[in-house]
Amino acid sequence: MAHPLPTAACLTGRAVLVTGAGSGLGRAAALALARYGAEVVLLDQQVAALEAVYDAIVAQGGPTPAAHPLDLATATAADYAALSAAVRTEIGHLDGILHNAAVLDLLTPLAFHPLDIWERTLQVNLTAPFLLTQACLPLLTEAPDGVLVFTSDACAVHPKGYWGAYGAAKAGADNLALMWAQELSNTNVRVHILDPGPARTEMRLRTHPGALSASWPPPETLMPAYVCLMGPCGRDYRGLRVEAGAWLGEGHGQDTAAGQEWQEKAKAP
Repeated sequence: MAHPLPTAACLTGRAVLVTGAGSGLGRAAALALARYGAEVVLLDQQVAALEAVYDAIVAQGGPTPAAHPLDLATATAADYAALSAAVRTEIGHLDGILHNAAVLDLLTPLAFHPLDIWERTLQVNLTAPFLLTQACLPLLTEAPDGVLVFTSDACAVHPKGYWGAYGAAKAGADNLALMWAQELSNTNVRVHILDPGPARTEMRLRTHPGALSASWPPPETLMPAYVCLMGPCGRDYRGLRVEAGAWLGEGHGQDTAAGQEWQEKAKAP
């Protein structure tokens, strides 16, 4: 299946919330969404990282973003309700959420998995997307074309030993997304599951220390899928699981002409 590439300003007028926006795939997504016209709500626990992404978006000429520091490991339902209220007050609408934030503290046998790390991992990777979606659903249903994108992982559909709470949480998040998709099937809110595949991020470097990291694509080359799913052409993918690495063809966007062109665009200010 040939996937479309984003068109200029295809996200103009849309407001999109990105969790984990301070680094890695979240940072790349925030910059890409803003580059195509979205007003981005940046969510991360690291204030300095949020400020850096905020400044980068302004420097590239994107719409002025909004930054909201929040630790998903400790956030409560009241915190998410306050966030939703702040978005309504500051921006007035919300058209999409990219559930990107994730934690993976260690790989270990289940027999020795520490309970505190298990609970924290499920809180960030599974409970947070549920509570954030629940709190923001009134805003999304008011949007002409509301979008929920849940970031997945191969271990969600192909369980692997030693991936512990992260693997369980990702499988749960996939099912959470599918349940939201069914319950929202007769509304204007569409739900997508997006598997970025291997990418040159800090998390991937920690979990695969002996791998050839140069073979992994930088996060920026995977952004066509993120931008398209948040825009009009994403309507064709409602209810489908999407692999971002395959969006530009073989080589995960590195070896094709389209992939090389996208990399050059991603480098542009």
